Amino acid sequence: MRSQLDALSPSSSPQHHWFRLLFRWQGAVVPAVLPRTLLCAGFGLLISLLYRWGLPVSLQSLSSIVPSIVLGLLLVFRTNTAYERFWEGRKLWGALVNTSRNLARQMWVAVHEHEARDHEEKIQQLRLLVAFARATKQQLRSAPLVTTEMATLVTSPQLAKLQTMHHPPLEIAFWLADYLQRCFNQGRLNAYQLSAMLAQVDIMVDVLGGCERIVKTPIPLAYAIHLKQLLLLYCLALPFQMVSALQDWTALAVGLISFTVFGIEAIGIEIENPFGCDPNDLPLEAISQTMQRNIEDLITLTPDNCHWREDATPSVSTACP
Repeated sequence: MRSQLDALSPSSSPQHHWFRLLFRWQGAVVPAVLPRTLLCAGFGLLISLLYRWGLPVSLQSLSSIVPSIVLGLLLVFRTNTAYERFWEGRKLWGALVNTSRNLARQMWVAVHEHEARDHEEKIQQLRLLVAFARATKQQLRSAPLVTTEMATLVTSPQLAKLQTMHHPPLEIAFWLADYLQRCFNQGRLNAYQLSAMLAQVDIMVDVLGGCERIVKTPIPLAYAIHLKQLLLLYCLALPFQMVSALQDWTALAVGLISFTVFGIEAIGIEIENPFGCDPNDLPLEAISQTMQRNIEDLITLTPDNCHWREDATPSVSTACP
């Protein structure tokens, strides 16, 4: 993630930034498309050799087998569809960040504290907001919870409970809603505050559902198969069209064109699920770390609802001296 931020840093000169990206390997689709590109270039080399030996391999009529404009429209549609999914995922995680900030601020300011235990409990609930984001990240990746990540955000019994759940983010959302309802029952929240905060929890769950919709609705398989078939036909037909004009340069030309079209397809494949661990996927770990820093900064502030602070000893809490 740091390398991505460095590459996009405005402090570097535009020319230096352009050339850095031009020759960059990490994050590019070159490793994915290189085998296919070499295959097509090798086929082009074979056709050029056959043409040099006098065989009738120059077939200009093959230029109509897969019209360039049709293939171009299919590739553009494929890439645009994948980017829409990528951008929707980014908007959903942006909404999750904003909602967590709003809910954390509301809880920190509005929930009254009658004793030191209330204060510690509220801190624990704020950290559950970060736990929700981290659990959502793992849920979208179909991966188990990372114990080292969650150990500082939830209690040991909570962590043990989450490891037995099929959907940990929903369990955390339940804990948050249950805490708010308990505060209302204890007279530490009024009805309007409770309603507003529960609405924020609902938004978090809606964001989770939106992300799951992206993950569980892949590009239709028939469309992906057909596009791959057209790409292969197009690239294998290129040498027959070019060999009479380019001769020994046919392999190079076919390789460059194949690299271009296969690369566009590979980009669409890589970003259609933006929640994975590929270099071009969303930086979910960095977003989660940002949320955690925001929550920890908020905890250092002193709310005006610490009714116990005048009787509290300084060792109880540094946030309410």
